[in-house]
Amino acid sequence: MVGGFYKFVEQTLFAPCTVLQRAVSALLAPLGSAVGFFAYRSLVRQTPVDLGIKIISVGNLTIGGSGKTPLVAAIANCYENAAIVLRGYGRKSRKPLIVDHESTPFLVGDEALVYRFLVPKAIVIVSADRRAGALMAKELGASIVLFDDGFRHRSIAKFDILIRPTPEPLNDRLLPAGCYRLPKRAYDLADFVAIEGSDFCRNTALTNQTSRMVLVTAISRPKRLDPFLPSVVAKYTFPDHSFFDKRELEAIVKRHDATSLLVTRKDAVKLTDCNLPLTILEQSITLGAELSCALGRFVAAEQAL
Repeated sequence: MVGGFYKFVEQTLFAPCTVLQRAVSALLAPLGSAVGFFAYRSLVRQTPVDLGIKIISVGNLTIGGSGKTPLVAAIANCYENAAIVLRGYGRKSRKPLIVDHESTPFLVGDEALVYRFLVPKAIVIVSADRRAGALMAKELGASIVLFDDGFRHRSIAKFDILIRPTPEPLNDRLLPAGCYRLPKRAYDLADFVAIEGSDFCRNTALTNQTSRMVLVTAISRPKRLDPFLPSVVAKYTFPDHSFFDKRELEAIVKRHDATSLLVTRKDAVKLTDCNLPLTILEQSITLGAELSCALGRFVAAEQAL
């Protein structure tokens, strides 16, 4: 029931196709416009303050996945002494925390553990207060900070990258009527608008591929995985950031006589103790020349100050 409602909401926000979904979106449109107006006005009124450390933010105007995590990881891997600061969505703790080998998804969130795996040399900090997180990173010796989803924190001086989805969602209304958190004119406030295919390219690989795989995933808009999927015998999707029930996974494996569960790295960090065979869909990013040059100019200019 929960999964069905989640899918209904997700489809309403991104691509309403039923009469009910289109009606719900239309009814909520005035509220979305009002919320978006005040959110945008609040954004442009913020005055950026230099925290004395180079900060690069990767964000998007829409909700859900857009490739932020692999792009942040790719940029962070270009630098020594880098730190990654993110909210830590879904975690049970509230205070800023440094992610280490003892951290769990319950404590720091699944995305923080993905970063620890993808960028092992970086400091990873979960902090809803991005300013506090950046200052903590600075005290720990970081020379550059990456914000995951930091665009709305315009009171902090930084280089803002916004990922523009391709193709763009069919429903371009503002929350709660559509999938946009801010009006599209907010793209003009970014330092760089990145488009997949030209400014960065996604690379995929399978770890431990087997003959009968069942896709099990708890990410936003799981259909975006379809272009990268190998042949699978079944697909099971759960709400974004969900934790898995081991008994349910065991039943899925038995039901389909599966030789492994096909999961993303974000799912895998929550399955370390499940004792079931996993095939992991790994994703990495190659930066395009224009984005690499823009980052290089930003870092060089900051270093010259």
